[in-house]
Amino acid sequence: MPNRKMLMAIPLALVLLAGGYALWAGERPSTVRVQGEVEATRIDLASRVSGRVADVPVDFGDQVSRGQVVVRLESPQLMASLESGRAALAVAQANRDLAFSTRPETIAAREAELAKSEADLVLAQKTYDRVSALRESSVTSAQNVDDAANKLDAALRGKEAAQANLALARNGNSPEEKAVSVAQVGQAEATVRQTEADIAELTVVSPIDGQITARMAEPGKNFAASSPLISVVDVDDAWFTFNLREDLLGDLSIGDELQIRVPALAGKVFRGRVTAINALGSYANWRATKATGDFDLRTFSLRAVPLEKDARLRPGMSALIDVKGR
Repeated sequence: MPNRKMLMAIPLALVLLAGGYALWAGERPSTVRVQGEVEATRIDLASRVSGRVADVPVDFGDQVSRGQVVVRLESPQLMASLESGRAALAVAQANRDLAFSTRPETIAAREAELAKSEADLVLAQKTYDRVSALRESSVTSAQNVDDAANKLDAALRGKEAAQANLALARNGNSPEEKAVSVAQVGQAEATVRQTEADIAELTVVSPIDGQITARMAEPGKNFAASSPLISVVDVDDAWFTFNLREDLLGDLSIGDELQIRVPALAGKVFRGRVTAINALGSYANWRATKATGDFDLRTFSLRAVPLEKDARLRPGMSALIDVKGR
């Protein structure tokens, strides 16, 4: 009888053991492998102006340093605009100098005119005085007196006009005309500076130390403004990027360390520190689960930097991490 009871208890124990294991396995978080990739700072170099490629002193895969020339463009139109702008500037400067200056010959002529008008005034005054005295003696007519007075007044006005012409010759143009001439010079200078800045854009230099990873520019090809010419990647500043659903973020937070395996480097494991966790745009990263009565899941971008440098890391290499699922 005892043996029979023991035999009956064994299946029951097995059932309980299987149920306990299933319950334990169901409660234990599973591990999910997430694939990301290596990224690095990449800059697509372009010119702000249109031009034709004249020279490309670098090639695909070359190492370049900051400030090194990578593409030279040429633009005959810009060179012609520069010459035209410089000519217009010279004209504006000449007009400004003319507005602020008066020829000595003009001043001398106006001084002679003033001297003549003063002499005419003296003569007219003497004639008037003489005719007036004769009128008192009834020797001359009132008509002669009126003519003398008219000539005296004309001589006085002539002197005033000569004085005004002399002041105008000495002072030059009006303040408004001088201001216009100065403004025209400033406008011409700005045009020249703008053209010179555009010409400087024809020489493209690398803003960072890095490696040429793409070369679109070839001698003789025409490129519009802002068209990519060369791509430079800072391979010494690589990081890892992973896209995780929010249900896989778990306890991950900024500052945590991850074990990151890179298959391209014989499975080398890097220690990486999480530096950013950002939500991606919802237009392509929603996962609908309402069909099962759950909620929509979003995708987050996780960025981690390696705690050790490795010159073999290249953008585009796969990177693997294991995270706890739920």
